Amino acid sequence: MTSPILVTGGTGTLGAHVVPLLRASGHEVRILTRHVRPATDGIDHVTGDLLKDEGVEAAVDGVETVLHLAGGPKGDDQATRALVRAASGAGVRHLVHISVIGADRVPLAWMRTKLESERAVADSGIPWTVLRAAQFHDLALTMVEKMAKLPVFPVPGGMRLQPVDSREVAARLVELSLGAPSGLVPDLAGPHLYDLASLARPYLRQTGRRRPMLPVRIPGKAGRAYRAGANLAPAGAEAGKRTWEEFLAERLG
Repeated sequence: MTSPILVTGGTGTLGAHVVPLLRASGHEVRILTRHVRPATDGIDHVTGDLLKDEGVEAAVDGVETVLHLAGGPKGDDQATRALVRAASGAGVRHLVHISVIGADRVPLAWMRTKLESERAVADSGIPWTVLRAAQFHDLALTMVEKMAKLPVFPVPGGMRLQPVDSREVAARLVELSLGAPSGLVPDLAGPHLYDLASLARPYLRQTGRRRPMLPVRIPGKAGRAYRAGANLAPAGAEAGKRTWEEFLAERLG
């Protein structure tokens, strides 16, 4: 009997796609979660908290592959270091981590925690794989929904995005998890580039709203980085197939 695959962040947007794919491949899954949940067919839950470094050793016990999806607005580097410490002691043989495109190029505090998380994985001594992905369609939709509530829709000048479908990212992560450790693999982004106005227009049209567009400028080093495309996939990246428009058509009906 093979050991279970541990998934952190298994109940989140990405994890909700990853876990069923792992089960469909015939693997038992263990999910590290902050809240007590009952076990289901082939899926066990271990209660713990990466930021508090609680329950992590129990989560990695007897596990050979860890798929680290958990993330938040802050503390990702701290959480990853806690996971790495426990995984190293447990003899984990493959640590797979999801990061974000531009982690090494966009000067934002959140991006720095992503880069530090990557470094913690790479320096762990555990064979590893890291995939950097673009912003998910789901997150782009949340951003557009919030901005559409304003009387004027702000459009940062020069900022472009390549939103990617979370199901395609999940499929790629499962493929990587079931394969050999590969280090930093090619980035994965969506098939098209959009500025924020291009993302907003089909949403506004489908929801029957009208909003004037107001150009705004992102100041400082972060603004210069976004205008230079530091958040975009570099040459050699992989491209998903599902477009923003297709995602909206399905999500909004």
